[in-house]
Amino acid sequence: MDWSSSLDMNNEYEKLVIRMNTPRVVIDNAVCENTTLVKVDSASKYGILLEAVQVLTDLNLNINKAYVSSVGRWFMDVFHVTDENGNKLTDKGIIGYIEKTLATNSCILPSFGKSAGLEVEADQHTVIELTGADRPGLLSEIFAVLSDLKSNVVEAEVWTHNRRVACLVYVTEEETGAPIEDRQKICKIEELLQNVMRGNSKIRGAKMVVSRGFTHTERRLHQLMFADRDYEKLDGIGSRAPPLLSDNDKAMSLVTLDNCLERGYSVVNVQCKDRPKLLFDIVCTLTDMEYVVFHATINFQGPETFQEYYIRHSDGCPVNSEAEKQRVIQCLEAAIRRRASEGMRLELCTNDRVGLLSDVTRIFRENGMSVTRAEVLTRGDKVADRFYVTDAAGNPVDIKTIEAVRQEIGLTILQVKDDPVYIKSPPREPAIRFSLGNHLKTKLERFLYNLGLIKSYSHMIYLLYIHTCGLGRENSRGDDAFSPKKRISDTDFSDGF
Repeated sequence: MDWSSSLDMNNEYEKLVIRMNTPRVVIDNAVCENTTLVKVDSASKYGILLEAVQVLTDLNLNINKAYVSSVGRWFMDVFHVTDENGNKLTDKGIIGYIEKTLATNSCILPSFGKSAGLEVEADQHTVIELTGADRPGLLSEIFAVLSDLKSNVVEAEVWTHNRRVACLVYVTEEETGAPIEDRQKICKIEELLQNVMRGNSKIRGAKMVVSRGFTHTERRLHQLMFADRDYEKLDGIGSRAPPLLSDNDKAMSLVTLDNCLERGYSVVNVQCKDRPKLLFDIVCTLTDMEYVVFHATINFQGPETFQEYYIRHSDGCPVNSEAEKQRVIQCLEAAIRRRASEGMRLELCTNDRVGLLSDVTRIFRENGMSVTRAEVLTRGDKVADRFYVTDAAGNPVDIKTIEAVRQEIGLTILQVKDDPVYIKSPPREPAIRFSLGNHLKTKLERFLYNLGLIKSYSHMIYLLYIHTCGLGRENSRGDDAFSPKKRISDTDFSDGF
């Protein structure tokens, strides 16, 4: 019997074991005073821990403690969970969903070459995946290209870390709301976005993929960042400095790895500041690196979390070299920091309209603000977007600048969240609501970009902008192209979006 036949038989046996041992899920509110226990017993398979954690985190539940154990072909874990407000689970709908989802057997055991925890839903959108070097104004350029090509952004999420960026954008046809089918249009989107992502960067090249369907966004972002090697340290290269960690952050983030030779495991210990979805991020990274978690203990104490994992590689071996050890540590540290919220949090809530994201992020860029993370969500005719912003150097944005942006977009539409400094010291000076020079710059950037004369909206534009403004001051004929009245009417936000 050849090797392939033997492997097929092993896979069929694994499938049979899983079918014969349907997962058993128990949700108990009586055992613990402050948390709900979620117990899962099932046949062990690759990625099963990630699937369980993903179900809980997708419901925005807090996992306060967890115990994981895999013995032979059997997997057992216990999660202590609360809702977003720190209370026990009482919603029968949520409890029923957890029981049904975790007890559903996917039957087919994925190979280690496939992605666990990555699910495709209804084929309703065109998905654009982007990775490359980060720089101020990049998000504005991406949304401007899509707006110019009549592509409506339904959802999007953007992460930045270590001067790299990963972005997932779900788009539809502006007129019909259907996925983009026109191959010529898709090629044009690919061409222009490749130019935007490439920019003037000298570090690792940009990548993009256009596909159909709906993937698990956060799961996919981890994969994109990992594939782009955002965990590697860059020395003095790139357009924006990496964020500086405070002494407190450094002290609160510690990842160690040691081998337990007598038991054949590598032991990973993580100690850091707690935050939502941290367990999901760490398990995602271990799965992407093809490590299997056999035992784990997760404990949250106040602001800190202590996590211990007993792991082996998919080939059954523990970590066996110093280089591999350092790579695991670097990748886990990157996973912890990718979702760390850097900058001031701004929330945009308003009616949806064509070009909304392009206009909002353009205003951010014109005011020297850089987006470090973004979450874009559209439900019906309403948008609920969240942006984390810094200045171009990665420092906190000046309060007067924030207020100028809010005045231009709308005070009730764009609000500052969870920033005690802003709340204690609200600015009182009126802000300039419109800059003709900045608007002319934006129009000129788009025109030259669409002609293919520049690789990105920001590339070589500053000198052209100065030259154009000079011509504008000398223009005494009152041409429409330089008419302030016409330009202001195009982007007047006085009544909101």
